[in-house]
Formats: sequence, structure tokens, C-alpha cells
Amino acid sequence: MGRIEEICSYIDECESFADIGCDHGYCTLHALKSGKCKKAIISDVSKKSLAKAERLLSSYIADGRCKSVCCDGLGGIDRECELVLIAGMGGMEIIKILTEGFIPQRFIFQPMKNSEELRSFLIANGCKITADDIFIDGKYYFIIKGERLGGTKEYSKEELAFGRDSLNNPVFKQFAQKEIGKLSAFELTPELETKINFIKKAASLQ
Repeated sequence: MGRIEEICSYIDECESFADIGCDHGYCTLHALKSGKCKKAIISDVSKKSLAKAERLLSSYIADGRCKSVCCDGLGGIDRECELVLIAGMGGMEIIKILTEGFIPQRFIFQPMKNSEELRSFLIANGCKITADDIFIDGKYYFIIKGERLGGTKEYSKEELAFGRDSLNNPVFKQFAQKEIGKLSAFELTPELETKINFIKKAASLQ
């Protein structure tokens, strides 16, 4: 599956769905077309970017099933929205959005970097992480799914760095080998050796 299809596979049935930084709106189209959500909100800080999604979802906007909101982060999103997707942003940017806004009832986050910091933030705020995996579509991506309440069983250092489910995914071994290859191209220092050994341990390559 491609990146969009992978992300969509994590969308469960819900009354209301919001796609923050929706880009073309493909994930929202999937959620509405498949019947996974009854109503949806598309949002983006850029009117130009939002216009692309509005064109794709014009029929759903016309019949009142989709609402378009130009806003920064969660600024224009109802706190009662059942499921919120934030994909394609950095982990620190997602944390900023949640800190300035709110942690949704249910969420799907696909950070482009700093996934460890995002996991730490969610766990520290009492969230329940229900899926924490890796997939590949040209590049490697981490994806985190969960709920605002319920708490998460303590993560190991390896799980925090790479995701609990990732460690049992064959794709992670590929990712680990590629990362080790990149790091091995540099002059080996004690710090670098520690990092390589940490990745090897996480991927059971030792």
C-alpha cells in the first residue's frame, strides 16, 4: 500500500472526523466514501492548500457532510470531534498543535520526524496508545494511533524510540539496517557506536 492507503487503514468508524493540514483531502475522501465517518472537517492554515481539498470534496461539502475550515492547528476544530488525523508534520509541530489546542478523543498521528518526542508527550499526558507501527512507501514512516484517556503501559527505551508495534514488524529490520548503514559511513566514535548498538538491539540484530 502507498502512504495514503496505509494511513487510511487506521481510520475506524466514527461520527465525526477531522483532517488537520489536509493537503489534497484524500484521507477525508476515503473516510466519507467508505462510510467510516458521518461528517468530516478538512482544515489547513493555507487557503490555497485547502482549496485543493475543497475541489476534491465539493459534493460532500455541498450536501453538508464535510466542512472546510481555514485555521492554524486545532483552532477551528470542535473539541467534541471524535477522531482527528494529523499526518505529514514533524512530531514537535504536532506537539505544538496539541499543546495550543487539545488532545482529541481519538487520534491518528503520522509524524515525519521526532516520533520519540511525540510518544513521550502522549504517554506523559495519560493517552492510551493503541497502535504504534512503521510502514514503507519509498521512505519509512511511523504512525501512532490512540485515545485521549486510558494511559499506556510503560514503554522501554527501544519502544519509545521506534514504536511498540514497529519492533515486531519486518519493515523495522529493513529500516534499522538502512540506519546502521548510514551511521557506519561516519568515523566511529563511542557515541556513534552506542547509537548503532541501540538500533541493533531494538531490531534484534545483535
